[in-house]
Order: sequence, then structure tokens, then C-alpha cells
Amino acid sequence: MRIIDLRNKYKSICVKNEENNSPNEEMLYEMLNKRNHNKQTNVLETVQRVITDIEEDGDAALLKYTLDFDKVALTSETMKVSEKEIKAAYDEITPELLSIIKKAADNIRGFHSKQKPQTWLDTDREGIILGQKITPLEIVGIYVPGGTAPLPSSVLMNAIPAKVAGVERIIMCTPPGQDGKINSAILVAANEAGVNSIYKAGGAQAIAAMAIGTKTIPKVDKVTGPGNIYVATAKKLVYGYCDIDMIAGPSEVMVIADQSADARYVAADLLSQAEHDLLASAILVTTEEELAYKVEAQVNEQLKELPRAEISQKAILDFGAIVLVDEIKDAVNIANRVAPEHLELCVENPFDTMTGVKNAGAIFLGNYSPEPLGDYYAGPNHVLPTSGSARFFSPLTTADFTKCSSIIYYTREALKEVNTDIIKFAEAETLDAHAN
Repeated sequence: MRIIDLRNKYKSICVKNEENNSPNEEMLYEMLNKRNHNKQTNVLETVQRVITDIEEDGDAALLKYTLDFDKVALTSETMKVSEKEIKAAYDEITPELLSIIKKAADNIRGFHSKQKPQTWLDTDREGIILGQKITPLEIVGIYVPGGTAPLPSSVLMNAIPAKVAGVERIIMCTPPGQDGKINSAILVAANEAGVNSIYKAGGAQAIAAMAIGTKTIPKVDKVTGPGNIYVATAKKLVYGYCDIDMIAGPSEVMVIADQSADARYVAADLLSQAEHDLLASAILVTTEEELAYKVEAQVNEQLKELPRAEISQKAILDFGAIVLVDEIKDAVNIANRVAPEHLELCVENPFDTMTGVKNAGAIFLGNYSPEPLGDYYAGPNHVLPTSGSARFFSPLTTADFTKCSSIIYYTREALKEVNTDIIKFAEAETLDAHAN
């Protein structure tokens, strides 16, 4: 990992593998910004063509793309996962995994139940009732990626908040394997979370199908869930056909650590994000020079044992760093500028340190709250803002699956008290019909 020394007294730990040996904070931000410049000129054009094809040809286009990209020949009937397939999935996973999925689902359900927004009315002024009416969305579509790592946790994190919010119908799209099947853990998680219908469809075509609707896949009010650059681009383009959760970028973790941190734990957490994909970022910001070297050694050692070592190592080399600072408050300042998806505070007083954090998707406090705890089990949502968007975005919540209608009621007497004000306001905008 490159090590950047930002302390007042620059020592020999300058930036490794860089021509510029003058360490400065901007190097860190430039490194992270490179992840956002991974533009593929053909992506936008390709995704727009997919959306147009789905809009014009519906199921036929969806089935064609499934054959082209996933190498699976389906029909409109076999595209939908059957009850028999779901039952078989329960037989294929271990009782232990089923128990863990149920426990995680309970934790996620409990946490999100506390977020549920409520309808309210204000009757403080005589003759006036104001308020807001909360209504759950009617139908929501969840996307779960395929690829090399099945993600049943993503099913739980997207479907359960929707269910808690009161969404009547939840559908899910996920790409089939070349055997035409869906991962068993994903099917079980979907069933446990209350998903009503599951379809074997992936990529931009699945996003378009849910947003626009086909004969087989219903049009939804909102699409949520992660995916690759084609999925992310499709979500961006279909916004307006329906709502979306957010445009998710590559995963990232920042660990702030002092002398209380364990180098093995820190390295393990850095690698837990690095293994996601080649653009994942893992950064340690610490006041301890000795810890910096120990973590670097541990990262190299633990890499040897990881099945996804090639991905992790590339991500660490390109977008990983260890940053040395004078004080923890300097580390917090860096975190606030980076606005990481996951922020771990492996320090002696994490609750005190947390008060200075302004920008982070999820904050993990102490040395025994590792990032995977949030990914799978604790309860808070793991659908988090990435690429610095934690400056203005929040994690996925129950409220994301509801909508708000304003309520306004005036009696004749109450309106009579303010009618002149309203007329004059309308006339100031030259809107005579409003005044009338």
C-alpha cells in the first residue's frame, strides 16, 4: 500500500511507488477521483439502446438480452421463478445458513421498524388543520446482481425496509447462472424477506423492464439495488419512468485508528472492501507510525490466503493508502472531505470522535464493530452513499419506500382572515386567476 505522511515533520515514509516524493493531502483525493473517471464511452449508448428495445419489444427484447449476455434460453413462463424452485432452494442450503439468514432478517426488520415515518396533523390554530399523510409505494422492484459473489444480504437490505414501510408488492430481478438457476441463498433470502415475485433477468435490461414494464414483469414505482456500471447507468436513465434509490459507485472503507487498534483487525477490514472489485478503495488514517507498518505487513500477509487476492491486491495498489497524521482530529477532517461509504473509528474514545464526523454513510465505533457486521447482520442498512455522495445522501431507509402528501384544511372563517394576503401575493406574480 502507498503510505502518505501528512505529519508536520515529514519523515522517510513518503509516498511509495510515486514519482512525486513530496507528500501532500491532495494526492489522496486525486487517487480517489480516478475511480470516478472510469468512463466507458460505449456504456451510455449501449444502455440507451437496451432501454429503447425493452420499451418497444418488451419480453422479446428481455429474453434476447438474457440469451446474449447470460447465455440462458428462457421463455416468458420460465423467466419467473417457480414455487418449486424456491422450495428446492430451502433443501439446498444448510440449516445453519437458514438460521443465520433468519436472524439477520430479524435484526434488519427491528432496526428499520424504528425508522417508519408517521402521518401527522397539526390543529394548533383554530379553523386550520395542516399535516402530512404517509403512504407506502404500491410496487417496488429490487435488483440483485449475479457475478462471482452471490449477495443474499442485498436481498434482505432492500426488501425488508420496503416490507416494513408497507409496500404491497415487491418484485426482484437477478441474473440466472448458465444452468438457468438462481443462487439458492438468494432465493431463500428473498422468500424470508417477503418478496412476492422473482424473475431471472439481469443487467440494464432488467432495470429497464422493471421501470417500463413488460407483459411478464410489472412496472414498478421504484427500483433499488446495486450493480455494475451498466446497471448504474440504466438506473440513471430510467429515473422519471420510476424513482430509484441512488447511483452507487465502487465500495470504500476508511479506518481511523490510534494506538488502541489491532493491526490484524484493521488489515482484515481494509481487505474486506478491497475484495469487492478492482475500483474498491481501502484507506487507513492513523496517528501511529508503527501501526502503519504493521497494517501494511498484515495486508500483504492476509492477501496470501484470500481466494479473491488478485482483485484485492489490484484495488489496494490502485486505490488503497495508509495516511499518517498528527492528531485524530486531522483524520476526521480527511474523512469529512472524502465522505466515505464506511467509516471505522478504531480509537480509544469512538463516541467522542464520532461527534466531529459530518460525512459518512455508516459509522462503526470501536475495535469490535467491523464493517462486515454492518454488511450482514447488525440491522442498519448496507445500501450506502459512495464516491463522496455521503456529503448529501443517506443510507437506504424505510422512508425511501413511502411518499408524503401534504394536508391543508381551512374553515370559511379561517380563510376569510387571510384572503387579502393571498390575493395580493397572486397579483404580485401577475396570476389573476389565482387571485380570483
